[in-house]
Amino acid sequence: MTDTSKPENKEWPLWEVFLQPKSGAHHAHVGSVHAPDAEIALQNARDVYTRRQEGTCIWVVPAEAITSSQPDDENSFFDPADDKIYRHPNFYTLPSEVKGL
Repeated sequence: MTDTSKPENKEWPLWEVFLQPKSGAHHAHVGSVHAPDAEIALQNARDVYTRRQEGTCIWVVPAEAITSSQPDDENSFFDPADDKIYRHPNFYTLPSEVKGL
């Protein structure tokens, strides 16, 4: 006998997509795709986000694996960093040869 009280979830899992625009650059979040597994998620991400050869590397991460802070916790979560001014790059001068920062 089949239990019909709960509808089946037929939607594929959500994967977050990160794209590296050129070799050596940081990966940036570009969007999301639905896929049954990581391999198909990579293919879907390639098809959707690199149609004009924008990237050199793609990461896909199951959305359920990402843990995030909450916007309501902004003051208490990030406030301790305000008293550590040495963490801000204002005190450093970069040579002109340094690109991409």
